[in-house]
Amino acid sequence: MKTIRKIFTNKKGATAIEYGLIAALIAVAAIAAMQGLGNQLKTTFGNVSSNMKAS
Repeated sequence: MKTIRKIFTNKKGATAIEYGLIAALIAVAAIAAMQGLGNQLKTTFGNVSSNMKAS
């Protein structure tokens, strides 16, 4: 229990935890954005392929 209290009273430990949480949030947002972009690219390339086959 003393170790946990020491971590929360230590400013460096609290700052490191905050930076870790911010980095995790940015990673989640980036993954969500890339998945959406990937689906759009899949649809676009599928349309291009279909149009080339029809020509």
